[in-house]
Amino acid sequence: MCAEVKEARCRLCSFLSFVARRAVVVKRPPRFTMDGDALLDFANFSTLFVCMVLKFPQIFVVMRAKSARGVSLNSLLLELAGFIVFVSYQMYYDYPPPTYLEYPILIAQDVILLLLILHYDGNMKHALVYAVVFVGGWKLITVQKWVIDLAMSLCTFISAGSKFAQLQCLWRSKDSGQVSTLTWAMASYTCLDIG
Repeated sequence: MCAEVKEARCRLCSFLSFVARRAVVVKRPPRFTMDGDALLDFANFSTLFVCMVLKFPQIFVVMRAKSARGVSLNSLLLELAGFIVFVSYQMYYDYPPPTYLEYPILIAQDVILLLLILHYDGNMKHALVYAVVFVGGWKLITVQKWVIDLAMSLCTFISAGSKFAQLQCLWRSKDSGQVSTLTWAMASYTCLDIG
């Protein structure tokens, strides 16, 4: 009798074990809370979205006015150089694309804005020169590791110089001309540090 009880118990345990492995556990859906990860995800995606359209207001203002008055060419060139250095550095060291995805989008927008400025200022012949310099520079800074490292260490100064050049242009002209306040506001949002 004892052997039969053990065998029945063993079958029952096997059956329960089988059922437990196949059982579907129903969990409550998590309540939405703004924990650190959700806030960081929101910040990342909203920054990426804002960067996708960051220069659009500036582009539209320049196109509507058919003038680039008040928009600093030097500022735009410095900003473009900084973006190119940053993307080159990220690609050189094989960072995952989501860490620098917004920069190629910003580069494309800056190129469009650069072409508009050159067009409205009557300097379209310089577009080819700028293209050669930027593409050549893009290749040149990745020739040696120390060059890309040095360029990246100067990136913050390049970016600050870009903003300073725009402010200097505004100060000299005493006219904001076609500078888009919305573009500057959105750029400020992307600079906020959440964490």
